[in-house]
This record gives sequence, C-alpha cells and structure tokens, in this order.
Amino acid sequence: MLSDPVILGFDSSGPWIDAAVIRGDETLALRRIEMAKGQGEALPGVLADVLAEAGLGWQDLTALGVGTGPGNFTGIRIATAMARGLALGLGIPAIGVTRFEAMALGGPDLPVIVPALRGSYWLAMPGETPVQTETPSAEAIGEGRMPPMHPLALAIAQLARARHGTPQPRPAPLYLRDADAAPPSEAPPVLID
Repeated sequence: MLSDPVILGFDSSGPWIDAAVIRGDETLALRRIEMAKGQGEALPGVLADVLAEAGLGWQDLTALGVGTGPGNFTGIRIATAMARGLALGLGIPAIGVTRFEAMALGGPDLPVIVPALRGSYWLAMPGETPVQTETPSAEAIGEGRMPPMHPLALAIAQLARARHGTPQPRPAPLYLRDADAAPPSEAPPVLID
C-alpha cells in the first residue's frame, strides 16, 4: 500500500509567509510569519524550518502546493518561482492554488473577498471569475466577515493533496489587474546623428 503523500504548502501573497506540512489528513507543522517585506530572502529558511519542525527533509516531500494570488505582485512571483524551482530540483509536482480556492475550502457556499488596491475588493464565488467591487456582500468569507475554515497554507496543502496525481499546469501567478507601471507612450523615435 502506498503511504500518504507528504505535501508542503506555502504562500507569500501578502505581508506574510504562511507554510504548512501535511501527511494525509495530519498536519505536521504550521507556521505564519507576519512581515511587510523581505519574503524573498526569508522564504527558503522558513520552508526549511517548517520541514524540520515536521521531522522531515526535502527528500520526504511528495508534492508542493503554492498560493498563486491574488495579492502582492512581488510576493506571488516569489512563491511561484520558489515552487517551480523546488519542483524541478526535487522531481515532484508543484500545484498552484488561488487564495479564493484556499479561503473557500470547507466553508459555506458564499463569495470570497480579498482586498484590492485603493479600498476596493476582489470578490469571487467558487468556480467563477473574480470581479472588483467597492462594496462587497455582507455575507462573505474573508476581510472582516466570516473567517476561512482553515489557515491559508494548510488549505493550500490540502487542495494540493486533493489534486495530486491529476494533470496540473505549472503554478503561475494570478494577476487580476494590469501592472501599475505604464509602458512608454507612443512617441516618435528620436534620431541622433
């Protein structure tokens, strides 16, 4: 009989690093570190520490689950790049999970809300495309309303475990809006003699 898969789930889509290690239904380690910046430098060490807390090493992992956003542009890229690099180096799959999916896991059939910029919110019903709104529903999961049923990294690991063994695309950041930096305007080229 095959042993239960060991999954490392993690996320850095906000001012935090969230990480969890599960084996089957058992949570072996769970950690959340609040940090406004520096996730890129801290993430490898935090993941190694969480594995050590679980009594495991990198070679014990069956798969990775990674939060793909929405959230902080840089944080999402850090986590997805880390997951893709680890997956390649360890020869295991990396499975992307959105914050909407993770926050909805095990909860009632309500919209999930995630903060957007400038006082607005992203709102998504399970399986639907997120929309931006200024006034989210009073009955929702997240952002001062009903809390998610599971910590973020734990939900990511659980969803990755559920998807393990099925074809999955490589994790990619979930961007819901255009970048703040605008490309240069269409100005005529300047010729220099």
